Amino acid sequence: MDNITLARLLDETASLLEIDAGDPFRIRSYRRAAEAIQQQTTQLETLAAQDADPKALLAIPGIGKGMATNIRDMVATGTFPLREELLERYKPSILELLRLPGMGPKTVALVHSALGISQVDALEDAARRGDLLHLPRMGQKFTDKLLKGIEDYRKNSSRFRTDVAQGYAERIREFIARFPGIETITPAGSLRRGRETVGDLDLLVTGPACEPDVVAAAVQHVASLPIIHKLLARGQNKVSFTLDNNLQVDVRLLPRSSYGAALQYFTGSKMHNVALRQRAIKHGLTLSEYALLRLEDNVVVASRTEQEIYQALGLDFIPPELRENSGEIEAAEAHALPRLIERSAVRGDLHMHTTESDGHNSIREMAEAAIERGLEYIAITDHSRNLAMTNGMDDARTLAHAHRIRAVSTDLAEEFAAGRGPQWERYQRLLRTPPSAQPPSTDPAPEIPRPTAPFRILAGVEVDILPDGTLDLSDETLAGLDIVVASVHSGFNQTEEEMTARILRAVHSPYVHILGHPTGRKVLEREPYKLQLTPVLQACARAGVAVEHNAQPARADLNDLNLRLARQLGCRIVVNTDAHTTAQLDHLAYGIVQLRRAWLQAADVLNTLPVHQFLAALRRTPSAPLYAAKNQE
Repeated sequence: MDNITLARLLDETASLLEIDAGDPFRIRSYRRAAEAIQQQTTQLETLAAQDADPKALLAIPGIGKGMATNIRDMVATGTFPLREELLERYKPSILELLRLPGMGPKTVALVHSALGISQVDALEDAARRGDLLHLPRMGQKFTDKLLKGIEDYRKNSSRFRTDVAQGYAERIREFIARFPGIETITPAGSLRRGRETVGDLDLLVTGPACEPDVVAAAVQHVASLPIIHKLLARGQNKVSFTLDNNLQVDVRLLPRSSYGAALQYFTGSKMHNVALRQRAIKHGLTLSEYALLRLEDNVVVASRTEQEIYQALGLDFIPPELRENSGEIEAAEAHALPRLIERSAVRGDLHMHTTESDGHNSIREMAEAAIERGLEYIAITDHSRNLAMTNGMDDARTLAHAHRIRAVSTDLAEEFAAGRGPQWERYQRLLRTPPSAQPPSTDPAPEIPRPTAPFRILAGVEVDILPDGTLDLSDETLAGLDIVVASVHSGFNQTEEEMTARILRAVHSPYVHILGHPTGRKVLEREPYKLQLTPVLQACARAGVAVEHNAQPARADLNDLNLRLARQLGCRIVVNTDAHTTAQLDHLAYGIVQLRRAWLQAADVLNTLPVHQFLAALRRTPSAPLYAAKNQE
């Protein structure tokens, strides 16, 4: 059982305890444990094995003896006694109610105790009959929002966020790779193209064990994976199954001779493949999942690699992220494909949180984690006071926090100058690392350059854009910061005109550098708020305000299509993680995929610049009359 599943089961148990009016301390212990497991890089099932050190689990903060026993039970049986007891009392379907907007544990407990509801269908019926209107805090507005949420839930329940699918793909890959003779395991389909959500998971497997005369043993191995919830089909070279969250997985075991053709075919998209097959026919060829063949004699022209197939069709290789039939084939024919941005090109991350608001790590810890990931600078941008639930900062706390941020930045610079500290140590490790062990990249890297400047931490804030478009902190406070990210976190029900005017007013503030997660959506959870995006982007381009791609997989905002629009309109673009833990700094990789889907190159993204150039590019000459006029509206 992987860490994702372990954390989910514990978090669900905390919610069940809350529905049951359990001890608050006990509820918090389950949530803390779930959070701790999510941040672990080691799979806990190895620590929970019978022959493992019994103290290994206890060494994880948030895991006590009782929780360690629960984890061992889950690894062995898939559940543990308390969870089963609560599910028997409330029915497993009650967990679905928690996925609906406004239906937290206390609200679920209320509808269950008052109306005996534990299923989505029953809740929808009650809402339509008006039964909820008689319950506390459930007026017509709540009911309407709930019915819309149920509609969205049904629409999205068969889709999975890319990070969720990626996590399962990696876990399944670990299991499959244990079979001798497996060389390559590659996700295909929507996941490989970098779509924000996937409907199912395609994995292509090859190696000596997948050749036709011996593949049966490898098929048996895949069909017996412990992660399988329900086996759907098993063929000569394909196994289909579902996981316990109903994600369907199709594993195809292929000979090396046809791997490239299969990878191209199963990566898609459907319309890209249709266009490619039509092109093949015009060239006297036929393209399938097995090979690119000549029509006249069925001779194989290409099959082993995707590169060979595109080359045989007179095209440059098309990166998977671009395969949506949106001009990529024409660009490949004209040798005009962009050189897409790579993760290694990003030098800074301008949006993250610490323990000062709702983050889980200190300033120093976030900085050291960023250094370890090869970044050259970051901005600490904790929340402003309007977000009370996140321990947001008022003006005095913001300035005091900025002073601490700059002090840590100075400490790191002094350590670097003295030939010590995390930045210097990482450079020394890289010098000792053989090139074959370094992270792969298509960027040429003939040598490891010595850092030319010390790592820098910029003092910033994520300031709330209030409903009237004013900012949550004073101008004097914002003027004293290096980076101001302005974001909407509340008041999502404004009309399109109101929301557009609200954000435009914030954009015209001379103290705003970045517009954070501009449309406010959450993938599979919340639709974007109503907004006229084009005039907002045009205003950002004129004012020099950068627009953010928030790399959190739950946000991915701006999305790929809106990023293309932003570039066309001349906007400056930044990619940020919005990290609340050190581990979430790795979400930058998800952001890069979305930038690539938007056809962006490194030059299109502002935080690919060194810090001094980045700051120079951010600086704007405030339009005082314009700003004054906007504030008088």
